[in-house]
Amino acid sequence: MPSSRTGLRAGEAGRQARGEPHTHAHDDAHIHDEAHVLGEVHGHDHAHDCDHAQTRAAQAPKALAAAEALCERLGVRLTPIRREVLETLLATHRPLGAYDLVEDLARRHGRRMAPITVYRALDFLLEHGLIHKLATQNAFVACPHQHAADELVIFLICESCGGVDEVSSPELSAAMQGIRRKAHFTPRAEVIEITGLCGHCGAKA
Repeated sequence: MPSSRTGLRAGEAGRQARGEPHTHAHDDAHIHDEAHVLGEVHGHDHAHDCDHAQTRAAQAPKALAAAEALCERLGVRLTPIRREVLETLLATHRPLGAYDLVEDLARRHGRRMAPITVYRALDFLLEHGLIHKLATQNAFVACPHQHAADELVIFLICESCGGVDEVSSPELSAAMQGIRRKAHFTPRAEVIEITGLCGHCGAKA
């Protein structure tokens, strides 16, 4: 489940300097409109970052309704804190670290929430495929696309603007399945992260 990689690393360094423990929302967990880059790219409009954030925020009602329906079907609760964490991630196209979420929620509520509370909400959202964790960023992005749990997910992470595109590719999925079968390998998660410059930032470079 935000800032550029530099900002995230700076934040982590600051936490280490203050002696704050590294907590996990299971660090190695990766749960898991038309444009085409390797497959189907789920909207990353760089016309203006604020415009894109507004577009993502506009997706929130449908995504939240889908999350509520999923929880009801599974017999689990989308509690207020779980919902707020999901809403916060849906409001931006950039990945947010757990401590970014803690600070954002503190500004909204006027009091600082215990980090473990946010981590537990993140764990729940990860487990049910409502958000993704980017291992290279140690940060989280919302997933309003409702893809299959075993679908190969590819993230294109812009090192300039911090934006993240989520990509699916049936062709690449099939190729990866062939590689796994040949190696007799059983994956726990299928996630690929690619860093570089998005088309918008690349055009300005």
